[in-house]
Amino acid sequence: MVKSKEVSIIRVSKDGNNKVTDSVVVELPLTIILNGEEVVTMLCTPEKIDYLAVGFLKSEGLITDHNDIRNVEINEEDGIVEVITEEEISSLVKKLYDTRTITSGCGKGTVFYNVIDSMQCSQIGTELEISIDQTLKLVKKLQKKANLFQKTGGSHSSALCNLEEVMIFSEDIGRHNAVDKIVGEAIMKGLSLDDKLLVTSGRVSSEILLKTAKLGLPILISRSAPTSLAVKMAEELNLTLICFARRNRMNIYTHDWRIKT
Repeated sequence: MVKSKEVSIIRVSKDGNNKVTDSVVVELPLTIILNGEEVVTMLCTPEKIDYLAVGFLKSEGLITDHNDIRNVEINEEDGIVEVITEEEISSLVKKLYDTRTITSGCGKGTVFYNVIDSMQCSQIGTELEISIDQTLKLVKKLQKKANLFQKTGGSHSSALCNLEEVMIFSEDIGRHNAVDKIVGEAIMKGLSLDDKLLVTSGRVSSEILLKTAKLGLPILISRSAPTSLAVKMAEELNLTLICFARRNRMNIYTHDWRIKT
């Protein structure tokens, strides 16, 4: 799929005005249908939309793992992904419409989780440890892979990593979408997550933190800032939260015992 396109612009600088071409991110609506029932229409970058759909359903608690999925059908022309599950769960979809929460997201403005219920998510028991050097190297590898951002400046990126390498990488106009693509691909490929962590370019709000916790990932690393609720949730869920990880510095907000010095 085409992730960017060229447009004609007037570039203004101290040297004058010039007519040039510029690369912009492609943004399209995607409708997710679950067992014949429309769940949501979101705005996204038209790449890995099957993984985005599966990741979104996982993040919203509608599916648990790949064993729940019977089939995933993609209609790229109309921007539709239909997911068929092994069991009928349409009644749950209707219930979720009554618990929709307006979020701080970009690319998609609502999710369906109940913020209070999310605080009851299971604590993470994984004792994975990472060094400061490993942390900063993973952030640099995320940046290096962010080709769409380097070309357009208009996307977020996320990566599922082990302690040394990026295992899965995704970009999208929305930071939530970029994470959900990671979630979906991990589920569809049946990857073991026991020794993995998440690295992202975007701000860590409560819903990003929750997506990470639902996967059981013990460490979340971001180049950007966290919110107060994300820090509170990370502390309660036993998740190590590292933000402002860039160049040769980073802030450890919770559970620093996982950081080897």
